[in-house]
Amino acid sequence: MKPASLPKKSRPVRAVFFDAGNTLLRINYAAIAEQLNLHGIRRSHEAVAQAEYRARVRLDPHLAPGASTESHSVAGYYFRYILEGLGITDRQTCQALAQWRTHYNPPVGLWHVPDPEAEAALKLTRATGCAAGVISNSNGSVRSILEETGLAAYLDFILDSAVVGVEKPDPRIFQLALAAARVEPDAAVYIGDLYSVDVLGARRAGLAAVLLDPAGVWGKPDCPTARSLGDAVRLALGR
Repeated sequence: MKPASLPKKSRPVRAVFFDAGNTLLRINYAAIAEQLNLHGIRRSHEAVAQAEYRARVRLDPHLAPGASTESHSVAGYYFRYILEGLGITDRQTCQALAQWRTHYNPPVGLWHVPDPEAEAALKLTRATGCAAGVISNSNGSVRSILEETGLAAYLDFILDSAVVGVEKPDPRIFQLALAAARVEPDAAVYIGDLYSVDVLGARRAGLAAVLLDPAGVWGKPDCPTARSLGDAVRLALGR
């Protein structure tokens, strides 16, 4: 079966919108690996990354009913699934690591490492004359992270759910992005990493979406997928 492709658009793409966490910004996999090492558990940062990719898929059913990605319970499930993917199930160790996570690098947390292809992907988007914006479920810190990493310089706007008062998959946050970019839904594409939040949320607002799937763990969803951010942008732009 061929992978799903973006639907044919009645007008050219004029805007590409991005998720922040797990799209433009990666989790600090090395920090998790270092913390595991302190507990006598040897795992490479690449092993942590692979476990995190699979954790996204396991987390998705929790989000399908509309649970907030910013809730403590969802964050707890997510981190537990990462640890389980690394073969770590000892209750005491898991509790200690979960406690470390909640106190790591506040208020930003673990998502503060730019994707290696983020800058080039944003430059390509802007070079085609398209608007580039971020739609992120966040705690109010996403703008500061993007500014600190230098990625904000390539963005026309940044929508943080804690700031605008609505979060994905609510179509209203996508509508705010359309208004900021001054484009119609069929002239925009969204790129994100969670099916229920990003793909379905974008569709509810009339946008096409690309699911970022670095490890090919989502199976065969009914949407286009890309293994890298650069590939996702090229797919969104029809290249």
